[in-house]
Amino acid sequence: MTALRATASVPLVEAVGLSRDFPMGNGVVHALRGIDLVVPRGQLVAVVGRSGSGKTTLLNLVGGLDRPTAGSVRLDGEELAHLPESALVQLRRRRVGFVFQAFGLLPILSAAENVEVPMRLLRTDPVERSERVRQLLDLVGLGERMGHRPHELSGGEQQRVALARALANRPELLVADEPTGHLDSQTGRTIMRLIQSLVRHEGVTAIVATHDPVLMDLADRIVELSDGQVMGDHAPSH
Repeated sequence: MTALRATASVPLVEAVGLSRDFPMGNGVVHALRGIDLVVPRGQLVAVVGRSGSGKTTLLNLVGGLDRPTAGSVRLDGEELAHLPESALVQLRRRRVGFVFQAFGLLPILSAAENVEVPMRLLRTDPVERSERVRQLLDLVGLGERMGHRPHELSGGEQQRVALARALANRPELLVADEPTGHLDSQTGRTIMRLIQSLVRHEGVTAIVATHDPVLMDLADRIVELSDGQVMGDHAPSH
């Protein structure tokens, strides 16, 4: 087997016995309870469940924003819990793109400048940076609004900029936590269709937390969480 084929056979994300506990007063909250999850490359996975089911905790562990209490999580075969914080920072900058429901755009920067931020952190060549910004904003349908600041954009447009920013450094994994939570249902569906399109166009794998059943049919797969455990893992019913 060639090295390329060996790499391709490794799941992009693999969690085994993944648990996360948080101290709360005199007790402990068991946010995740021994989750097993395998995500092959190129999938769009919807993680669903009620508030408090563990969706955000799972995404934070998979994206290297937090460390598990027990169990392991691997990205392309690399165990994240064993990495020093400096290595996790580089992993998050280079290999994982994050999208949150609050957009998180810098208000004093234009759409183009916001998309450019991750590439500046990696000191990407300015010419390559500018070309990538144009490419991504065209891809999300905002090529003509590159110079607009966040307050001049609608909520849906701001989330498109956030998506473009998340993809700036060509990550392998896109992690989106309730990316439509602050949007109306129609705009939310548009954003989910855009994520679906970007997974195909950019060749990334996406894990999206959502509580909106209307959006689930756009995923390749639905993982249902309840009380920190996987209660279901299946393809959407079309």
